[in-house]
Amino acid sequence: MKPLWQISILGALILFLGQSSASAQALKKIRIGYPSLSFRQSNVWVAKEMGLFNKYGLEVEPIFLRGGQMATQALVAGDPPIVNIGTVVQASLQGYNLVLVAAVETMYDQIVFARKGINKLEELKGKRFGISGFGSATHNAANILFKHLNLDVNKDVALVPTGPDAERFGAMTANRIDATFFTSSAAAPARKAGFNELFHVADLGVEVQGNGFATSRSYIASNRDTVKNALKGFVEAIYFVYANKKEAQQVFAKYMRTNDPEILEDSYNGYIKWIPKKPYPTLKGIQYMLDIIAPQLPQAKNAKPEQFVDLSFLQELEKEGFFNEMAKRYPSK
Repeated sequence: MKPLWQISILGALILFLGQSSASAQALKKIRIGYPSLSFRQSNVWVAKEMGLFNKYGLEVEPIFLRGGQMATQALVAGDPPIVNIGTVVQASLQGYNLVLVAAVETMYDQIVFARKGINKLEELKGKRFGISGFGSATHNAANILFKHLNLDVNKDVALVPTGPDAERFGAMTANRIDATFFTSSAAAPARKAGFNELFHVADLGVEVQGNGFATSRSYIASNRDTVKNALKGFVEAIYFVYANKKEAQQVFAKYMRTNDPEILEDSYNGYIKWIPKKPYPTLKGIQYMLDIIAPQLPQAKNAKPEQFVDLSFLQELEKEGFFNEMAKRYPSK
């Protein structure tokens, strides 16, 4: 017969393993998409790698969807059911009823780079300008830029859908496009390649609705707890990044597929500069987007910004003291 203490330890071990197994089985599997390798997507990466989604009962598989257009199409199709994009307005106006439950971008972090020989913005007239895809954030940013320059994107420039940052970089290197946007996360390689840095779209001060946590109203209706738990992991990741630079940069390096210290430093600094700790969508920014696309989609004229967001999740987190809890858990350094 085994001593009583051995039986007690064995019983406790069996109970612990049983609880651990039950906890693992209780995790709900879900895919969450992201369209680029920019720091603005990193909340999904950090929440995955740091176990923050697991903490709220989710086993998340991050899915790279190669550009805003593809990401929007995937969300419309329902797989993944949550995507970190901001391009819900156009799709919703066409009947797909997508909404933002959170957002991390109110100005476009898009820097204009051009090949050698193009030294001024005005020289973009008649040139080929690379965007990731039609309906993407880079497409929206291009509309803002060329409106500022009084250039018609249908007549004065040729918008060329060329894919995410890395593919646009390759297209410019091969002279298939003359200029494009790169985010802060991709600016360092562009500078090293000798491309001319011309302008930062954010300097125009135009408030827009960019990247955020998007899903469909139908998914919310049947999976509200899942959306809320995913948002908790997403928000906690923001606070984690602010408080843990080294660990955050390690996650950036994995998903951005680089160990270049300049890229990682630019990405982290950009994150701290631009990402809000309380990621509320901007109704003013959505209205601006409605005004921009109204000539192409007349239904935008009568649309209201409120129909493209569901603020109830963030409001619930506020009421429950979630943001205060995060601030205490991750004090600013």
